[in-house]
Amino acid sequence: MDYKDIMQKSIDYIEENLKSELSANEISQAAGFSLFHYYRLFQNEVGIPVMQYVLKRKLCNAIYDISLGNMMIEVALSYGFDTHSGFFKAFKREYDCSPTEYLKKHKVVKPYRINLKQKENIMITEKKIKEKLKNWNLKEPIDIKSVYYESNGNKSDTSWIINNDFIIKIGTNISRLKQHISVSKALADAGFEVAIPILTKDKKEYVLEEDLYFCLTNRIEGEVIKSIEIYEGEYESKAKSIGEAIGKLHLVLQEKDNEVICNDQNLYETVSEWAIPRIKQKMNLNYKFYEDYKENFKKIYPQLIKHVIHRDPNPNNIIVKDGKLRGFIDFELSERNVRIFDPCYAATAILSESFDINNINRLNKWLLIFKNIIKGYDKVCKLSIEEKKAIPYVVYSIQMIFMAYLSDIDKFQELSEINHEMFKWLVSKNDDMEI
Repeated sequence: MDYKDIMQKSIDYIEENLKSELSANEISQAAGFSLFHYYRLFQNEVGIPVMQYVLKRKLCNAIYDISLGNMMIEVALSYGFDTHSGFFKAFKREYDCSPTEYLKKHKVVKPYRINLKQKENIMITEKKIKEKLKNWNLKEPIDIKSVYYESNGNKSDTSWIINNDFIIKIGTNISRLKQHISVSKALADAGFEVAIPILTKDKKEYVLEEDLYFCLTNRIEGEVIKSIEIYEGEYESKAKSIGEAIGKLHLVLQEKDNEVICNDQNLYETVSEWAIPRIKQKMNLNYKFYEDYKENFKKIYPQLIKHVIHRDPNPNNIIVKDGKLRGFIDFELSERNVRIFDPCYAATAILSESFDINNINRLNKWLLIFKNIIKGYDKVCKLSIEEKKAIPYVVYSIQMIFMAYLSDIDKFQELSEINHEMFKWLVSKNDDMEI
């Protein structure tokens, strides 16, 4: 019996009845299990008790409805809260702020349906986090705060701020965690400020419970870069500093290349053999584009410099304070790849988080931001002639991999559509991206 499929049907049932008076007994009966057995199954597959899951889904759907202009009290009542006060208290417990404060601070997006087979789902209670934190020597009382992604305002399901000084990360991919630790240690040895594990009482770098890891790291003081703010003021100078920062990071990563444990990737093969077949039928592009990509990038690719790279240097992973770079975070995706991947990725991440096909002024600014990120990088890590020729192909590679990854995940449907439009626009600007 595939319990994941059964729980998926149960999750779908909950989603379809969020505005009803749902009870654990009703949900368990719909799933065909006794209440006691259902409690255990749901917690095992989803990670939190069923009624806590129902509350989370009611709250995230309610705040979305409110963001559309609906009256808060009417929305609260429609989702089964008896009073405005009841909704307010439940929301504040979950999001660490009032509904009004949340709407001011964050962009609210339409809640996606959870699909247990499409993504790594990690849902965990604060009680469980506090229980695991007993493995470390921390001062009481333990204060737990949510982590929000500045790019979209979404709350992280895998990271929390602990006592303002630490971050606890929870996940299932141990190999990626070990990779992050390996890269972080190498960078710390070279004087970079990075998030490295705080050892447990037993001198371990992380704690395991079944298929979950719990890793506590130091918190780098500062804030992440907000993509939309890069377009303001001296945006060309800001972009150049991002490129320089990635270049300085790469100097260390290249020096430490033999010390870091991570996977080797062939960007050309990944795109030509995996990404293009997945997106080709969905993209209304001239067939010749794909043939030109394969023919021309294949010739240049062997001549490109490769070493360990960050792989995900989007603005959310760059920490600044008082306008100065403090460090990089999240090396879980690090790999050996062509080095120009990182500056190109930083630029495309900025565009993806701010893309508006009708905002011509912003699009023209982005082209200058892109060129200045590359210029900043080139100042620190001198680019070869072949690397400069390869830059448009690397940008296209990043986009095609991203679109292929998004193609089958319901959560990212809106983001997928945005990036399809963005890809078409980038292809139309091929000449403008040449360095």
